[in-house]
Amino acid sequence: MSVAQTLPLIVATPLFGAAVLVGAGRRLPRYAAEMLGCLFAAGAATLALGASAATPSATARPVEWLGGWRPHGGASVGIVLVGDRIGLGLAALVSLLALAALAYAWRYFDEPPRRHAGSFPALVLLFQAGMCGFALTGDLFNAFVFFELMGVVAYALTGYRVEEARAVQGALVFALVNSLGAYTTLLGIGLLYARTGELGLAQIGSALDAHPGGPDALVIASFVLVVTGLLVKAAAVPFHFWLADAHAVAPTPVCMLLSGVMVELGLYGTARVYWTVFAGPGGIPEPAAHRALLALGVLTAVLGAVMCWQQRHLKRLLACSTIGHTGMFLVGLAVLTPEGLGGVALYVLAHAGVKAALFACVGILLDRFGSVDELQLHGKGRELRWAGVLFGVGGLALAGLPPFGTALGKAVIEEAAGGWATALCVLVSAVTGGAVLRAGARVFLGLGPVPESAAPASRPAGDDVTEETTGKEEEPETRGGRLSRIPDSMLVVPTALLAGALAVGLDPALRTGVGRAADAFTDHAGYLTAVLYGRAAEPAPTPPPHWTVAGVLWGLPATALATALALLAVRRPERREPTRWAMPLRRLHSGHVGDYVAWFLAGITLLAALVV
Repeated sequence: MSVAQTLPLIVATPLFGAAVLVGAGRRLPRYAAEMLGCLFAAGAATLALGASAATPSATARPVEWLGGWRPHGGASVGIVLVGDRIGLGLAALVSLLALAALAYAWRYFDEPPRRHAGSFPALVLLFQAGMCGFALTGDLFNAFVFFELMGVVAYALTGYRVEEARAVQGALVFALVNSLGAYTTLLGIGLLYARTGELGLAQIGSALDAHPGGPDALVIASFVLVVTGLLVKAAAVPFHFWLADAHAVAPTPVCMLLSGVMVELGLYGTARVYWTVFAGPGGIPEPAAHRALLALGVLTAVLGAVMCWQQRHLKRLLACSTIGHTGMFLVGLAVLTPEGLGGVALYVLAHAGVKAALFACVGILLDRFGSVDELQLHGKGRELRWAGVLFGVGGLALAGLPPFGTALGKAVIEEAAGGWATALCVLVSAVTGGAVLRAGARVFLGLGPVPESAAPASRPAGDDVTEETTGKEEEPETRGGRLSRIPDSMLVVPTALLAGALAVGLDPALRTGVGRAADAFTDHAGYLTAVLYGRAAEPAPTPPPHWTVAGVLWGLPATALATALALLAVRRPERREPTRWAMPLRRLHSGHVGDYVAWFLAGITLLAALVV
């Protein structure tokens, strides 16, 4: 079987597994359903890793036209899957993280509905299939279909504990904001179809290239609409409001997937659509795309870091740190070079492992103590020594400690974007990593004064912050209430994830492969030639991502600054009321859907103004 013929199986394997679990789940014992879920997730991961290893070179693009509907003279009506190294790598990452989430939930997760043991693993497999399909498809409409399959399943997983009102509310906010993004993407696809008569990424790009001279209003509008939907999934500011609400109520294994890979898929889609469709002479000029991505990246990075520092709800804290790092990814993409994309790819690989491991540690706290409130948990985590070590290591990796892959990706982005980006990345990494270390110092080491009360004091008039944002008195996700003993699987999984993040920074072969894959990904003409005419085209090589003295030297101060911020924060008594300067930012995140819709419309306007 060729690499190209393997591509449909990467998507079909988890789909088939989900069908088996839905059909037989009521008749299977729980251990059998969970075992089958892990086997199907591992099968897809094996296929993706095997296809990537068997690809002749890092710049090759195996192409599979489903049903044999191959193009003739560059024209085709068939559905195509394209297995370049970036897409295959992302499919492998998705599958490995789905396997990690299922293994983490092994035998402990209290999952309604009862008497259907296969419901949760089936939903995770559907989620995995949608994400793998999105990573591999070469058709814009099918990318939309796969993304919406992913989105619908994500809504169900977010509100999985349907008996809780907050879970339903978080899922509804998630569904509404992301549905608006889906509508804008579909409208943009419609405009591109009206202009080109094509739905394939390569076909649309080729049709736009045939009319050089810069974009008109229709092309600009289609770019803004398509990218808006993708940036909603990426939780870029001001489309980010759903993220913290969803993470606060979603089960811990689901949070591992949302922050670990789903957000990053929005960034992947933005990069894929730009370089395959709009990077040619008839698309969006490079200065306009650079300006739009850079402005949104800086805004997202700064706002995410500030929001992260203000949280005491540990799941919201980690969700907001994801927003901050999304901004850094956008800054790397805004460079519009293989070097910038290579740095983002390495950062995404390592960030997925680090963030999923941190959520796994928070899940241990939730299921042991029934709380994810940083203040209420003060000193209670002393008995969880290994979980505390993992949480601390995760915070250091998030801050950019060499030789973790997060530090390498950050260093490559800093070098590609220029000197000012170094200051931004150091500050964002230090603040988000410092917030995690601050929480770890309070919870696992008991540092700092013991809070008099974890309950918030009376709020100023007009303050919309409620006790629901603190993480107090949460319902554990385990059968039979709080855990008296932490299962080995809940500790092995985050350990393996952090080890993977470390390996990203240490493996020179991986760095070289990512660099060559980034060369191919950003080669607009080469992609069109490979998909439409089946001819291989070698892009001009660029230096692969690598460690530099400057990268290491900037990673160490970022880590030191994060540690200093954490120690300063825990030594000071915790304020019983939010700081005045933070109140407007808190009010923006009101939880009211109408407010989020207004900001969604403002975001479309901002993006259009930046592109024009």
